Amino acid sequence: MKPKFIYLLIAGLCYSSIAFAQIPVNLEKFNTGGEASVTYQQKILKIKWPVGNNSFGMVDFDLQSGKPLFKSISISKSATQKVISTDLDPAFLLSIGKRDLMSQNGWNIFFDKVPIRPYKTFNIVLKKSSAFVKTIGSRTIVTISSLTADRFSGNLEITFYNGSPLFNIAAVMATQVDATAIVYDAGLVSRANNWKNISWINTNDSLKRAAVKYSDTAQNLAVKYRTITAQGQDGSLALFPAPHQYFYPLDEAFNLKFIWHGDKYRKMINGYGIGIRQELEGDRRFVPWFNAPPNTQQRLNFFCLLSETGDADAIASVKRFTNNDSYAKLPGFKTMSSHFHNEFIMSVVLANKPIPDSPDFVKVFKKMGVDMVHLGEFHYTAHPRGPDPQRLLELKSLFEQCERLSDGQFLLMPGEEPNEFFGGHWLQIFPKPVYWIMSRKNEDPFVEDKPGYGKVYHIGDKKDMLKLLEEEKGLAWTAHARTKGSVNAPDIYNHEDFFKSDRFMGAAWKAMPADLSEPKLGKRVLDLMDDMNNWGFKKTVITEADLFTITPQNEMYAHMNVNYLMMDQLPQFKNGWQPVVDAMQKGKFFGSTGEVLMAELSINHKRSGETLSLDKDGYVDVSLKLLWTFPMNYIEVISGDGNKVYRHKIDLAKTKAFGEQLFQFKTMLKGRTWARVEAWDIAANGAFSQSFYINK
Repeated sequence: MKPKFIYLLIAGLCYSSIAFAQIPVNLEKFNTGGEASVTYQQKILKIKWPVGNNSFGMVDFDLQSGKPLFKSISISKSATQKVISTDLDPAFLLSIGKRDLMSQNGWNIFFDKVPIRPYKTFNIVLKKSSAFVKTIGSRTIVTISSLTADRFSGNLEITFYNGSPLFNIAAVMATQVDATAIVYDAGLVSRANNWKNISWINTNDSLKRAAVKYSDTAQNLAVKYRTITAQGQDGSLALFPAPHQYFYPLDEAFNLKFIWHGDKYRKMINGYGIGIRQELEGDRRFVPWFNAPPNTQQRLNFFCLLSETGDADAIASVKRFTNNDSYAKLPGFKTMSSHFHNEFIMSVVLANKPIPDSPDFVKVFKKMGVDMVHLGEFHYTAHPRGPDPQRLLELKSLFEQCERLSDGQFLLMPGEEPNEFFGGHWLQIFPKPVYWIMSRKNEDPFVEDKPGYGKVYHIGDKKDMLKLLEEEKGLAWTAHARTKGSVNAPDIYNHEDFFKSDRFMGAAWKAMPADLSEPKLGKRVLDLMDDMNNWGFKKTVITEADLFTITPQNEMYAHMNVNYLMMDQLPQFKNGWQPVVDAMQKGKFFGSTGEVLMAELSINHKRSGETLSLDKDGYVDVSLKLLWTFPMNYIEVISGDGNKVYRHKIDLAKTKAFGEQLFQFKTMLKGRTWARVEAWDIAANGAFSQSFYINK
């Protein structure tokens, strides 16, 4: 079959100007029998797709050189068409720096400071030379060639999602140059000056509006929900990034004014626009930007959402994708987040500052729907090795505040990142308050009773530490494995008795490093899960935030993640939290960014952490009930045999936004010793299970 091309035909005089050159449009892979439609006449490529409520979104692309790409964006219902915006151009700025691949662990590095070395920012230039329209499941993808920016080249890709007034605009680009780190700013620029107002939610959670003044110099905004809208005559267009993927890892979740609006943004984008942005110097600590390895297709992207009602409706619709930046309740589960260096004890309680009845950090967690928080206090701020009276006072203050701030709906669990004895960085949790000192002189007993404290442990080495974990039923695990202060961990100690013990849980997951070419987040620790399974150990991996300051003004949700623990009841502080520790150790949970939930998961009727048997043919029955907000991308069953890792991917391109579905399928696990499941959406949000084990 010959490719179906539509060519721009020019009647009358034959012009040689590039503005009138023929631009081919390839429709060979577009499904003409689907829900969306496409036409190409008089240099205008028209896309029409269903957006729900018997309405259709309509985008007209002008493929003439020198003309705004988005000639018209509208919503139609019956015979009524409401024009949301006209004459817009996408705009991208690509900042290119150099990655340090030598000093630590290659592309997994976090302790990098890209902006202190020479870097340069480039406009990404679109030259309209051809277009390609294809159907993939419930999506229509328009690819327009070509894009260039210094050493990067690629195409513009616009994806429309049936059933939703949502579309994604992406500069998909690659470089052949090694050791490249990038960040990008992006947005839409108005060429017709027909926007009336812009709106956003400020950091106090209030809707703000401002009249558009096209001559106003661009400025940056600190907003909530990472969203800005522009209002025209008949509706609003909301613009926002992927809620987690756009935010490379930092120690601080500061709100760095990730939204811009105005004329001549960074003196590089001509015209009045709205968009998303990055602060090039980040939080001014370690600032690694995004990885861009050679020949990887980096997706510099943002989302747009249309509303014929107005700005408040548009923003409310965007907020639904992240459950209003909170973690949805799920029957049979409780949410838990870990690894926070808020230092409330040292910076407030023991600094003789006024102690608020309800500190900001507790309010933040409660508003986000986090049922349980595991702290990482005393991170190089206290006296873990003593003197004993000082250490015990610090622990007592921590326990008292955790108990005071816990209630029937919220549990605050004490924890530390000790970084002693085992090597690398690691965290611990006990199922109740435990007094222990990270030093043991020759005359010190392993454990003693001290008036006012009760049992107190002295820990002098890794054997003492393992014994403490065993006696008090605690857990330890590697923090930020294979990066930061754990560059070689847990690999370097996977032969040690403490690692082999069931008291050493495994590791913790965070979306670090960041790579915009990946369809998922946090590959570093997901790969480690597979390695630990192939090493022959039953280890689990919780999610970790690894953040410092926690305030309502911060951009917390972008940097957060959560564990859904299989628990019906929230433990009370006074009774201890052994059920939490048990769920963590036995793999009775899944990790999530929040937008994708694994409400039910079984393999051959077994749950994660359990051992299943295979039939003689080696196939198993997988049952997975997913809930999601953004349209889904895929499910993947990952398994291993002690040497290799195997992957079975189930494409979910037919799914639409805001779904719930029970997926039941078979997969081959013959010869395997373990398996686990991941699920990811089109914005690289996702969820991952713990491992299932297979009888040999």
